[in-house]
Amino acid sequence: QIQLVESGGGLVQAGGSLRLSCRASGIRLPIAVMNWYRQAPGKERDLVATLTIDGSSNYADSVKGRFTISRNKIRDTTYLQMNSLKPEDTAVYYCNVRVRSVDYWGQGTQVTVSS
Repeated sequence: QIQLVESGGGLVQAGGSLRLSCRASGIRLPIAVMNWYRQAPGKERDLVATLTIDGSSNYADSVKGRFTISRNKIRDTTYLQMNSLKPEDTAVYYCNVRVRSVDYWGQGTQVTVSS
């Protein structure tokens, strides 16, 4: 059974930093594509960052230059380093993988940025 567990959210002042983690279990490694999404209250869930098996990364325009997606050596944990946080980054953050056309999601971790 594939499971994704996020951690690392919290409350931070604008300009601060947080690092989110997502540990995957029950899935064959390496993971082809790992995504981070976020969902703010009353809004749709948006893609924030993607990391592919060859190490390529892509980011939403709103976080480019501030967020960095990475993974550990054994590739079972993916990180989202978030710097220069803004109040508009406030959301629940989810990690996501797609395996054989099925999306798997973590439980989400709340990030709140105060102004």
